[in-house]
Amino acid sequence: MSLFWLVVVVLLIVAMGVLWHSARAQQHYVKDDRDALNTRFYQQRLQELHEDEAQGVIAERPQMEAELQQALLNDVPNSPSTAVARPFHRGWLLPGCALLVLLSLVLYLKTGGYARVSEWQRIQADYPALRARIMDEQATPPSRDELARFGLGLRGALQTEPDNVSDWLMLGRVNMVLNQLENASQAFRQALTLAPHDASVKLSYAEVLTRSSDASDNREAEMMLQEMLKSDPDNPRVLSLLAFNAFTQQHFAQAIAAWQQLLRLLPPQDARRAEIERRIAQAQSAAGVASVRVPVTLTLSKGAESVLPQGGVLYISVSDGHSPVPVAVKRVPLSHFPLSLTLDDSDAMMPSRLLSAQQTIQVRARISRDGSANPQSGDWFGESAPVPLDGQPLTVDIGRQQP
Repeated sequence: MSLFWLVVVVLLIVAMGVLWHSARAQQHYVKDDRDALNTRFYQQRLQELHEDEAQGVIAERPQMEAELQQALLNDVPNSPSTAVARPFHRGWLLPGCALLVLLSLVLYLKTGGYARVSEWQRIQADYPALRARIMDEQATPPSRDELARFGLGLRGALQTEPDNVSDWLMLGRVNMVLNQLENASQAFRQALTLAPHDASVKLSYAEVLTRSSDASDNREAEMMLQEMLKSDPDNPRVLSLLAFNAFTQQHFAQAIAAWQQLLRLLPPQDARRAEIERRIAQAQSAAGVASVRVPVTLTLSKGAESVLPQGGVLYISVSDGHSPVPVAVKRVPLSHFPLSLTLDDSDAMMPSRLLSAQQTIQVRARISRDGSANPQSGDWFGESAPVPLDGQPLTVDIGRQQP
C-alpha cells in the first residue's frame, strides 16, 4: 500500500510540474516575424526573375530587381521586432495545484474502493489469528461471517503462495459451506491442476460438480467417479457421490445399484443405513413404482422477484394439511419463474410415510437465501390451501416473507 501512495505522490508532482511548465510557456509570446516573411518573399521572387530571364520571358531583370529591393527596404522596419511580455500571475498556480490534489483525492475516494481496500487490509491483518482459531478443533465453530472473512484472507495468502494445494482445498470447502459453488469449483479445479493424482482432491472436485445445477458438470463428475471406482471399487465416498449424481441425472437404476453396493459395505448398526434405504426407496419409486404424481406450478410476486438472492435455493415441501411435519421435500436451485415441477413418492421423507398414502396435501414453497433447510426471518414463501390428493395441478404463489 505504501508503494501505491508513493506512486500517487510522484504522479501528482509530475502533473504539477507540467502545470508549472505550461504556465511559464505562456509568459511570453512573440509577434509574427514580418521581417523574416518579407525576406523569404523577396528571395522567392528574385529566384523567379532569374528563371523568367533564362526562359526569355523578361528582358529588364536588373530594373525589376532594383524595384524589388526597394520594396523590401520599405517593408522592413529599422528597429528589430521585440517580444511582448504577458504578465505571469503566480498566484493562480498554487490554487491550481491544490485543485489538482483535491480532485485526485475525491476521484480516488469515489471510484478507488477505499473502504473495501481498508476492509481487506483489516481482514489480512486478522487472518493468522482467525485461521488458528478455525483450525483448533476445541474452539467454538465459526459463524458464516467469520468463514467469509477467513475465505478472503485465504485468497490473499494464496496470492503469495499459489502452489499450496491444501489451502486451495480448504478454500474450496469454505466456499461449499457458504454455498458459493462456482468459487468452490474454481478452487478445487486449481488444486486438481497442482495435484492431478491426489484422490482427495479428485473427490472434492467431483462433489462440487455433483452439486452443480449444470448437467454438463454432472456428466463430468460421473466420468471422474467411474474412473476412481475402477481403482477403488469399495470406496464408500465414491459410491455415495456416484449414487447421488446418478439420482440427480435420473439414472435411477445406476443410483440404486451404487447405494445397494454401499449398504453391503456398511456395518449392520451403522446409522447411515436408514438414510441409504430411504434413498433406494425414492429411486425405486421414481423409476416407475410411484402411483401418484402432483404437478405444481410456482409463481413469484414482483416484490420477491426484485430481491432474489444469488445462490439461493428453493425448497418445496408437502404436508398432509394438518401436521406441519412434511411428508415430501424437493430441493432445487433458483431458476426462472413460473416454474413447473412434479412431486411424487420419490420425494418422500420416509419410506413408511409416502406421498401416495395421504388423503389431503398442502404444498409450501420457500426461497432460502443461503441454502439452509430451516426457515429464517425474511425468507420469501407461499403455500396452497389443503386440497384432496387427486393428482390435480396446484399453483403456489411465492409472495410473503417469513416473520
